[in-house]
Amino acid sequence: MANFDEWLDAYDVVYRTLPASSDLPCPNCGHQTLRLVFTAPPGARHGYASFWCGTCLEGIHLSRAPVPDGVRALSLDLPAEERNRGIPNYRLIT
Repeated sequence: MANFDEWLDAYDVVYRTLPASSDLPCPNCGHQTLRLVFTAPPGARHGYASFWCGTCLEGIHLSRAPVPDGVRALSLDLPAEERNRGIPNYRLIT
C-alpha cells in the first residue's frame, strides 16, 4: 500500500499537468485512473482537493489547496449530494 508521501508526490505531478490530464500511474495499484476534483467557495482560488484512484479507490484529501487557473472547482454552496456526485467513497490514506 502506498503511503501518504507517495500519494502527495503523485498529486504534485498530476496538479502540475492541470488543466491537461495526466497518465501517471496510481502509486498504490499502478492503474492510470487517478482523479482530482477541487471544491471551493464561489470565487475562491483555494479549496479542498479530493485525489483518488478510480481502480483501487484509495487516495488523499487536502485542504487549502490552490485551484489552478483553467480548472473548475465544485461550489461549496451546492447541496452535498450534488457537490459529491462523481467522488466515490474512497479509502483515505493519512
